[in-house]
Amino acid sequence: MYDGIVQDLIDEFGRLPGIGPKSAQRIAFHILQTPSFDVSRLSQLLAEVREKVRFCEICGNVSEQDRCSICRDPRRNQTLICVVEDAKDVAAIERTREFRGLYHVLGGAISPIAGVGPDDLRITPLMQRLADGTVQEVILATNPNLEGEATATYLSRLLTSLQITVTRLASGLPVGGDLEYADEVTLGRAFEGRRSV
Repeated sequence: MYDGIVQDLIDEFGRLPGIGPKSAQRIAFHILQTPSFDVSRLSQLLAEVREKVRFCEICGNVSEQDRCSICRDPRRNQTLICVVEDAKDVAAIERTREFRGLYHVLGGAISPIAGVGPDDLRITPLMQRLADGTVQEVILATNPNLEGEATATYLSRLLTSLQITVTRLASGLPVGGDLEYADEVTLGRAFEGRRSV
């Protein structure tokens, strides 16, 4: 639609998740039309994020160190692990201030259509974390959609052989929704009403 580099910029923004063609165009023109927009700061931050941010060696959350701040916090309940699909789900749950345990980020959900199976997720590291007997409860907080339910079902069956309580977040979260979009009250109530699987 536009010539040269402007269209390239729009196309690049359009490749980001959740950004459609019109949003990509709006972002590109905002950058072009706002003299005070600090493009060099944005490019510097993007480069720094790629260079410095990694995934926690224990839970898989994003971190600038080998271990994230949650895994380093001695005040967290070591007997409780909340299993989530993505690191952004950790942030959503932390906003509720209802959960004081640890996390385990799977890195996605089982989705045969997308070619994602159990071996593609961080399930083996989860099982290794549970092997020492410290953890007493695993909360399955995968998204309440088809893939999240399939993942929760798979994990609950896998964990039945261990002497660990396995719970699932209660209703209150909309089916087909994502944890990152849930408000704090709804997500907090879902934690309070979790049930055994």
